[in-house]
Amino acid sequence: MDGTFEKRKKIIYEFICDDFYIPMKQKEMAALLQVSKEQRGELKEVLDSLVDEGKIYVSKKGKYCKGEAQTLTGVYQAHPRGFGFVTVEGREEDIFIGEDDTGGAFHGDTVEVALTRDGSHRRDGHRQRQEGRVVKILSRGMTTLVGLYEKTKKKNYGFVIPDNRRFLEDVFIPEGRDGGAVDGHKVVVELTSYGGPGRKPEGKITEILGHVNDPGVDIMSIVRGSDLPCEFPEKVLNQAGRVPDHISEADMAGRKDIRDWQMVTIDGEDAKDLDDAVSLIKEGGRYVLGVHIADVANYVQEGSALDREAKNRGTSVYLADRVIPMLPHRLSNGICSLNAGEDRLALSCIMTIDENGDVTDHEIAETVIRVDHRMSYTGVSRILKGEDPEAIEKYQDVVPMLTQMAELSGILRDRRHRRGSIDFDFPEAKLILDEKGRPVEIRPYERNAATRLIEDFMLLANETVAEEYFWREVPFLYRTHEAPDEDKMKTLAAFINNFGYTMHIGSQKVQPMEIQKLMGKIEGTPQEALISRLALRSMKQAKYTPENTGHFGLAAKYYAHFTSPIRRYPDLQIHRIIKDDLRGRLNGKKMEHYEKILPEVAKQTSQTERRAEEAERETVKLKKAEYMSQHIGQVFDGVVSSITKWGMYVELPNTVEGLVHVTAMSDDHYEYYEDRYEMVGSHTGRVYKLGQEIRVKVTGADCLQRTIDFEIVKEGEPEDGEKEDRREDDCQQ
Repeated sequence: MDGTFEKRKKIIYEFICDDFYIPMKQKEMAALLQVSKEQRGELKEVLDSLVDEGKIYVSKKGKYCKGEAQTLTGVYQAHPRGFGFVTVEGREEDIFIGEDDTGGAFHGDTVEVALTRDGSHRRDGHRQRQEGRVVKILSRGMTTLVGLYEKTKKKNYGFVIPDNRRFLEDVFIPEGRDGGAVDGHKVVVELTSYGGPGRKPEGKITEILGHVNDPGVDIMSIVRGSDLPCEFPEKVLNQAGRVPDHISEADMAGRKDIRDWQMVTIDGEDAKDLDDAVSLIKEGGRYVLGVHIADVANYVQEGSALDREAKNRGTSVYLADRVIPMLPHRLSNGICSLNAGEDRLALSCIMTIDENGDVTDHEIAETVIRVDHRMSYTGVSRILKGEDPEAIEKYQDVVPMLTQMAELSGILRDRRHRRGSIDFDFPEAKLILDEKGRPVEIRPYERNAATRLIEDFMLLANETVAEEYFWREVPFLYRTHEAPDEDKMKTLAAFINNFGYTMHIGSQKVQPMEIQKLMGKIEGTPQEALISRLALRSMKQAKYTPENTGHFGLAAKYYAHFTSPIRRYPDLQIHRIIKDDLRGRLNGKKMEHYEKILPEVAKQTSQTERRAEEAERETVKLKKAEYMSQHIGQVFDGVVSSITKWGMYVELPNTVEGLVHVTAMSDDHYEYYEDRYEMVGSHTGRVYKLGQEIRVKVTGADCLQRTIDFEIVKEGEPEDGEKEDRREDDCQQ
């Protein structure tokens, strides 16, 4: 049988490779070769085998083509709706993989993909997306997952429903492999088989996190599902335990002693890891701004257990009910925290700034500091507004400095605006939880004068440090942000033209000033929310790189992360380089060492940043779903924030976003027009568009899927609904 099959493969392959062969579909080939209907299944098997081997490929139109399809290796990213994308290192554009072309790949798998459309063809002046088909799974990316265990009634086996919506199949748990889990437990599953056609993946339960309704289990499920490290290894804690509580005279040797400088920390009320302090004096028309950063590198030596763990974590992760720190609390909340009234080691960037906001001189130095006051954003904002006489009296020694800081902040902001820096001021959610971790309030996190002040000072210090070390031509780690894709900008320009706005796109690329000008034009208009969102979605993600290519969003030629070494590894990394330079240790051998390690550090920290962002985002979505489960049937005003072929997303004033599924739009059959970001009723002509104000009723909230469902409220409909929904129970604790 095998011999016959291989012989047929050889015949068909030679037929397709013939110079006179014209690509054709299977049906056409069967007719030409006079293959009987009974044997057409065998022909399909032969063709599939040749495709799997990469000898031939199937075009987008389903025609079999000679020669190998272009194959690339990348990481598969699944979408909950069945399709996915393959990200190939070094290629800007992801490759779209249709639902039928995934080849059994799961989210995170490293795969080989054959291009079925290379994206070079253009339609309506725009390049079509690259499309492909997974031809080989090289390695599995997901070996464990977190989910809800459901035991089959009257049977000894069960299934785990994955939390990760990108893992599209339930996992079969055979008898004896449940690890003692019962129905309703959140569990960690080790995958033992990835299944196949007609066969589910299999696994064994290795850890029970707790019952789905136990407090804190929901967040812990996200933590474990995101593969975030929680507990510090004993070796790391032991090393942290040996770090002294106070600095010694020996620690201060050779440092610039500025303990007599007036300075403050300004952070959130709940912050415990205070890694930046600020000072300011005004001399004539010039400001001398000091940004003083905790000298974490003094306590975390390169290559130590502490360092390896910090690099592995990459960043502190801020979840709704907890913080997973990059460094043990003994360091982050202790000797490395710039606590008021205590001597601390710092790395200071001291800048002289003129009335235009330009840095005319600067000094980067190892220092000894002593903070005068620990202040909060809210408190400083109230002082600056003159709203808190008691606080003004209490902090009278620093009020003049705070006033000058607000003055300088405005100058720096104007300077960034003049050069084209883009400020997307979308509200973030602030979650208020009770003692059991249940959300009792969700409100937009408001930026005030104090948050902007600190932001302005940190940005300036980051730019100053980056420029200094760029011109020194030493190995360094930059924070870079590439210019947006040209096609996306052209699409945006074409869309805004419908509203009478224009955007100049040069021969090379769009300039940040053009986007900033657009933001200014639309401010306060009905189209502001719509166009701002589209502009933001057109942007690329910032990342860490050893090469300096500038920061598009900030319109900055030089930018690095210098100001948060307690919670970001890149900052710690460049602190080491700076200290080596200041101490005259940046010799050829050191330079070579940093050149060797920085590409990996950049890659690792960019990845851990994405991991943290994803976990933080999922936590917020979970708590929003839990909060809205208490409001089933209630009506809210919202704004259409996104439109897809499966429905409209509507955002409420408290930042909660839910979906009006197209099936819930029962008054008409709605067509999705991608180029206009609109839903249009086929019969009524009713139009729904991005940025449109709309009233919606909450119909469902699913904490397991972290989704919220809305339906549109028509004029004249009653606004009070019953708080009954099958998914509400999923959120009860």
